Amino acid sequence: MTSADDVRRAVAAVSDPELRRPIGDLDMVRGISVDGAAARVGIVLTIVGCPAADRIEADVRAAAASVPGIAEVTVDVGVMTPEERRALTEKLRDGRAPRQMPFGPDSLTRVVLVSSGKGGVGKSTVTANLAVALAERGLAVGLVDADVHGFSIPGLLGIPAGTQPTRIDDLMLPPVAYGVKTISIGMFLREGEGVVAWRGPMLHRTVSQFLTDVHFGDLDVLLIDMPPGTGDIAISIGQLLPHADVLVVTTPQVAASDVAIRSGLVARQTGQRVIGVVENMGPLTLPDGSMLELFGAGGGAAVADALTAEGSAVPLLASIPLSPALREGGDAGVPVVLQHPDDAAAVEIRELAAALSRRPESLAGRRLPFSPR
Repeated sequence: MTSADDVRRAVAAVSDPELRRPIGDLDMVRGISVDGAAARVGIVLTIVGCPAADRIEADVRAAAASVPGIAEVTVDVGVMTPEERRALTEKLRDGRAPRQMPFGPDSLTRVVLVSSGKGGVGKSTVTANLAVALAERGLAVGLVDADVHGFSIPGLLGIPAGTQPTRIDDLMLPPVAYGVKTISIGMFLREGEGVVAWRGPMLHRTVSQFLTDVHFGDLDVLLIDMPPGTGDIAISIGQLLPHADVLVVTTPQVAASDVAIRSGLVARQTGQRVIGVVENMGPLTLPDGSMLELFGAGGGAAVADALTAEGSAVPLLASIPLSPALREGGDAGVPVVLQHPDDAAAVEIRELAAALSRRPESLAGRRLPFSPR
């Protein structure tokens, strides 16, 4: 005989697509009864109008129906009470106080800032594809679009216009695209708004809220797409995340590489560590075997050498060639690492992801985020 406990175990294992945790752990399962081959399952959603409601209900129905002996499933869907939501947010914070940033020096999440000296070098395209390539390797990846004035990450990842984070009281659940949890100021603008004309204090507050109020959960890597240059946001993030690693993106062109060196030097002034240089729009191998050096050659190596001369060794981690597929994927919102994995640019980005997925520092001696009971 199939028991209600059998059905409960199957249903409890269903994952919430936004929180990426089993609904049993989130206290979303309610009464379950079994009458012969018919099961009745009660669940509660976090909020009214939950965007994942249909998927959760379908997954719960499928999980219950997969239990041997169950042929008919009825799902009753309700909504958490305010008290239940407060209990959930406390559980999600895992003991942290409200508005406390979870990415401090003791965090096990590796924070990587992707910076550039100037705009137009493809920094955001590299960041979006790198995030997806890391997720493809099985890592839990978050992405913060800190380029408030020139945000482009939602479009590069194919996140539909108008998509907003789901709010559970004072927590925001970031949309997920290709396995990457993503937040951007573009998700908060009303239809028709495409310009953010903010100065220092508002920029600092926005970036701070992205790091404190957005619930990313347990991440292996948090990528932050920085605005070009060394302005207010670079200074704010330097204060908030002085322990972060920094990737400097440049093109081979001297006009870009000379400026890129400055972004690495500013990062070091805040205590951050420059872990490498990525050269984008590098030489392209043509069908006849010749090389097209549209933006010159050697700029990435020059930036790496200059930053090495100013401090610790900085390697050239990747040289991504010019790629029509990379550009087309960005316009279509489908990363080239997924759509054309054999493209030369995709191969180079995947190798960059492989290099970054190997954590260079030891965890020995670091305080782990748990305590004995």
